[in-house]
Amino acid sequence: MPDTSSLLAAALACAARGWHVFPLRPDHPAAAEDEAKRPAFPNRCTAERCDRTDPRCHAAGRHVGWEERATTDPERIRRAWSTRPYGIGIACGPSGLVVVDLDVPKHADDTPPPGWAGMRDGADVLIALADRHGGTIDTTYTVTTGRGGNHLYYQHPSSGPDLRNTTGDRGGLGWKVDTRAHGGYVVAAGSTVAGRPYTVALDCDPDPLPAWLAGLLAPAPRPAPRPLAVALPTDRHGAYVAAAIRRQVAHLAAAPDGQRNHALFTSAVALGQLAAGGALTEDDVTTVLEPAALSIGLQPGEIARTIASGLRTGARNPRHLANLGRAAA
Repeated sequence: MPDTSSLLAAALACAARGWHVFPLRPDHPAAAEDEAKRPAFPNRCTAERCDRTDPRCHAAGRHVGWEERATTDPERIRRAWSTRPYGIGIACGPSGLVVVDLDVPKHADDTPPPGWAGMRDGADVLIALADRHGGTIDTTYTVTTGRGGNHLYYQHPSSGPDLRNTTGDRGGLGWKVDTRAHGGYVVAAGSTVAGRPYTVALDCDPDPLPAWLAGLLAPAPRPAPRPLAVALPTDRHGAYVAAAIRRQVAHLAAAPDGQRNHALFTSAVALGQLAAGGALTEDDVTTVLEPAALSIGLQPGEIARTIASGLRTGARNPRHLANLGRAAA
């Protein structure tokens, strides 16, 4: 098992490359694999439901999760890894990385689906994908995982949309091929998971992500927002509510990547207050926010949950029509 000094050295080496690191839970051979890969200090809240009660969020005045805490600061790294033998997580988005995870079967019944018949593992699938798309698999910084798979590190494209995580053949590249980019992290070399080490197989600078892979990973175009269809009174109250709707839709449209779900939540809270006061219905709020949320890349299930949460929160502090004129004056 690695000790604190070797893990500290590995974390500092990652930071020297410009890779943002954060602590994972200390490993031990009996640990469940998923447990050993989790952040050491998980927040009790999520970005869209942050009430600032977590001490880290309270101190920062905003939600602070593992991605926000990831750092290249040697002093912060020394403080963290001098106390316990934490594993090392690399936050791919802040590090400008896209990591292709080529997994291997975990048991005898872990066999490829019909579309990938004859493939032995993720490496075979990636080779087949390259052949299909006329691409190549360039040599790049490579880590061998504890189970014998490989992580191929590439530079995130400098232009185009932010690439996100993908999973296997469930909307990803294919069987046993996952990717990690914005919103994702990988276990760094020098760490162990369930007693199995992650080791550097090829030590070099990451290559640019091959164009054929970037094309396959590019998100689908966002749907155009549907026209708003909310019936409002024609008096000054209706004008006030219409302006409030425009503000919240604009707020949501301008949200940067990584904060879009939180922006949806705050917009749902603001309009939920009006709904609780009788100026709108909850269906009206969904009608105006859902298409805007879809247009910035949020997923339908995530949108529905976040709007519902925002409406519940907004209902605790209703804004009534009788007060709107005084608020606008």
